[in-house]
Amino acid sequence: MKNVYGYVRVSSIDQNEERQIIKVREKGVCDENIYIDKQSGKDFERKEYKKLVKKIKSGDLLYILSIDRLGRDYEEIQKQWRTLTKKIGIDICVIDMPLLDTRVYKDLMGIFIADLVLQILSFVAQNERENLRKRQAQGIAAARERGVHMGRPTKGVPDNFNELVKEWKKKKISLADILKVCDMSEATFYRRVREYGFLKHK
Repeated sequence: MKNVYGYVRVSSIDQNEERQIIKVREKGVCDENIYIDKQSGKDFERKEYKKLVKKIKSGDLLYILSIDRLGRDYEEIQKQWRTLTKKIGIDICVIDMPLLDTRVYKDLMGIFIADLVLQILSFVAQNERENLRKRQAQGIAAARERGVHMGRPTKGVPDNFNELVKEWKKKKISLADILKVCDMSEATFYRRVREYGFLKHK
């Protein structure tokens, strides 16, 4: 007896996966068979996707809402598609693209058309990811030109930082104590030692 699964992916933890879940539920997929990743689609190193691949077997059916939910890398999408449909032997139905339903198009012409559609959609998915990355890079560059600081705010040091560092180097104060006093991580402390520790030392 075949099992029916659904795969859902959003790019980050603050994105809502509910629309995808509703769509695969409408196809009769029970919640325990819906695998959800909140991760980028740049590759297939995803926890829930790996669990899904281990669970499915020949004859099973997998629903995804759209091809970019499977992934956004042109070659990897096609490689995974072949692994799922040829090597493992499952059927896949892409809900938003009826041509990508391996249950329907079994003849040579149907397979040819489905392969073409898959190539086009996987190309579009990767192209969109690359364009998004370019737009982000352009936005960051423009912000820097305007003098906008990117990243976390720089953490300052206490006024007596040099004295604390001297005491630490003399082993009069432990690293744990100095981190607590300065309210910073070990990595930040060592970075600040390099940046400030002896620049202010007279």
